[in-house]
Amino acid sequence: MPEISRFYGIIIAMFFDEHRPPHFHVRYGEYEAVVQISDFAVTRGSLPPRTLGLVIEWAAKHRAELLANWEAIENRQPLRKIEPLD
Repeated sequence: MPEISRFYGIIIAMFFDEHRPPHFHVRYGEYEAVVQISDFAVTRGSLPPRTLGLVIEWAAKHRAELLANWEAIENRQPLRKIEPLD
């Protein structure tokens, strides 16, 4: 799994050969979710409310970087790491 960020036990990843709309994957313990970049809606899986809040806070700060990574996926280019939530 191409990990792009990790913080507070939360792992953020993006996969090559993915489908639109642009999204990222989140793992936290036994929880897994897929989150759209456009509106941060969870389209598959679930996360505890506090964890989801941290993920949304992080994603809002890094939306441009997430979209740049999505573009890299579509162009078969390497993904860039994104700073964790501090």
